[in-house]
Amino acid sequence: MTQIFDPASEMEAEMAGAATACLVAALDHSKAKAIKVTIEIDEAGSGEPPVLVLPPRALRFFADVLRQMAKREPMMLVPQKLELTTQQAAALLNVSRPFVIRQIEAGRLKCRLINRHRRIEFEELMRYKEGQKQQSAGALKRLNDLSQELGEEL
Repeated sequence: MTQIFDPASEMEAEMAGAATACLVAALDHSKAKAIKVTIEIDEAGSGEPPVLVLPPRALRFFADVLRQMAKREPMMLVPQKLELTTQQAAALLNVSRPFVIRQIEAGRLKCRLINRHRRIEFEELMRYKEGQKQQSAGALKRLNDLSQELGEEL
């Protein structure tokens, strides 16, 4: 299931920044296969505080999430094998649905058919989006180079 998270409040961003620094420091100095995290609860409770034992990979993920929170940027958590309809893909790319279909038919965007319905993996859509971004950057650089050449000739 896809989850969209709104940007953090200023206080949440501050807390996330401090937590990120702690996690990164713990991960930088550890070669452990698991890391124990003690949870402090503000309530006056009796007994030992709960302890979580987490793999370092999970803590790296939490550090990434906290880093985004500290920047106060919205986040979206997407399952790795999420498949989108052509309409959803178009909305994500900010283009029309017919444009997405033309990209599929031209072989620039891969999809799979379920009966007559096209499904595009989120990962494939991100690959396509990054390719388009690089293509645009390259075109802009060539345009800039050409502009500088023409400026020197005048």
